[in-house]
Amino acid sequence: MELLPGRETVRRVSRLINAKYQVHRYSVHLTVRNIYALDPVGQVDFGGSEYAPAGKAAIGTVRRSAEDRYEWWDLSRGRYQVEFNESLELAEDELGILEPEERLLRAGGSHVTVSLRGHIETLEVPLVVETLRMQIKKNARISRLRLFRFKPTAKAAPAGRKRSRRVPKKTARRRG
Repeated sequence: MELLPGRETVRRVSRLINAKYQVHRYSVHLTVRNIYALDPVGQVDFGGSEYAPAGKAAIGTVRRSAEDRYEWWDLSRGRYQVEFNESLELAEDELGILEPEERLLRAGGSHVTVSLRGHIETLEVPLVVETLRMQIKKNARISRLRLFRFKPTAKAAPAGRKRSRRVPKKTARRRG
C-alpha cells in the first residue's frame, strides 16, 4: 500500500471548513459538526432481522463568552457519537484510516481508529471522554484522515501449477 499525500487525500473530501488549516503533508483533519448522547439500548443479532441501532439525542452547545463565534459542547465523562462536517468518496483501490488527533487524546478524549471504504456521506465515530469534563468547540479538528492506495500485484501462476524454468541440458563429451 502507498500512503497518499494530504493534497491528494483532500480531493476525496467534501465540505472542508478551511483547507489551509486542515490539509497536512500526509493527512487531512476532520472537524466536529455535531455531538450526540447515545440511547442506552441497541440490538445486534445473527441475521439482522432484530438489529436496532442505539438512538442518538443531540447535545446542546453553549457560548463561553459573548465574543465567541462558535459555541462549545460541555461533556462529562462518558460515551458520545461525533458527526463530522466532512464526507468522503474513496476509489475502490483506496483505504482511509481515521485516527484521533493528539490534542484530543491529551485533552482526555479518544475514539477508535476506523478504516473507511467507498462513499460515506455522514461520517461518525464513537467518542469516549475519560476526564471528569471536556469541552469541544464547534468545528474543532479532532481526527486525522490518512489515505492509502493499494498497489497492483504481479500476476501469480494459477494454483496447482508451478512455473518451470527451462534450463539448457549440458551434454557431456566422451574422451576416448
